[in-house]
Amino acid sequence: MDIDVVIVNWNSGTQIRDCIDSLQASIAKGQVQVIVVDNGSTDGSDLDLEQEGVSVLRTGANLGFARACNLGAAQGRSPFVLFLNPDAAVYPDTLDYVLSFMCDSRNASVGVCGVQLEEESGHIARSCTRLPTTGSFLVHALGLDRFVPRLGFFMAEWAHDTDRSVDHVIGAFYLIRRELFDKLAGFDERFFVYLEDLDLSKRVKDEGYSIEFLTKVKAFHKGGGTSDQVKARRLFYSLRSRILYAYKHLGRAFGTLVLLATILPEPFLRVVLAMFKRKGAGETLQAYRLLFSWLCEWFTTGKTR
Repeated sequence: MDIDVVIVNWNSGTQIRDCIDSLQASIAKGQVQVIVVDNGSTDGSDLDLEQEGVSVLRTGANLGFARACNLGAAQGRSPFVLFLNPDAAVYPDTLDYVLSFMCDSRNASVGVCGVQLEEESGHIARSCTRLPTTGSFLVHALGLDRFVPRLGFFMAEWAHDTDRSVDHVIGAFYLIRRELFDKLAGFDERFFVYLEDLDLSKRVKDEGYSIEFLTKVKAFHKGGGTSDQVKARRLFYSLRSRILYAYKHLGRAFGTLVLLATILPEPFLRVVLAMFKRKGAGETLQAYRLLFSWLCEWFTTGKTR
């Protein structure tokens, strides 16, 4: 096998089958092994997935995206690992192209690559980001990147229409060299979900490898995924991961600054915006209740889970 494809499933409905179906040609060629890690689904989406070239690892509970990815990767031995969201699908020739690109001796210093992600509307998603800085986190917390995208870490000002070295390609389609993944000990499992891929990209770059965004081929990505089912928890985990990332990579002083921006002006701004839109205020308040509860536990015990 050339590529181990790891798909983490949590109540993804029929999307997981569509994702696996898109890989059938590569499975038939013996190019990929698909490893589905089911994180305690209760909607039946984990049933009847096993087939030639597809195995299912059932965790019995939602262990978080980062830990599930690590468990899935540990099941394979291929030289490349592709982390693919269940709401994504590959197109013909996509894997052939990225594999050829990564195996080219001229690209030995490329650690990770991603491809254009096509949305349901047919538009190409603005999926790449810069590595966050204290400033870009603050800009995001205050909502200023809505007005001046270039100030934030999302590369929304770029059409994603050219091949380019970037700081990060999102984890919906994230191909990494196994040797590098193992050297970095995989995803940091303190990130239950969100920014675990960004954290890994930061460490890939710190190792001296580049991350490439390719436009000759693409994949489909619905976006939102199963996290739409739990909007309050989705916001909580996003905020929590931001704080964890800031303390890990920006240091205690700047991490504290990001924390203060996250818990002081941002909740007020989010609630006002939700009230203006007449939806989501309750979920926003619930997310911040979860965040404050977690912060109390973290500062009291030092535990991040």
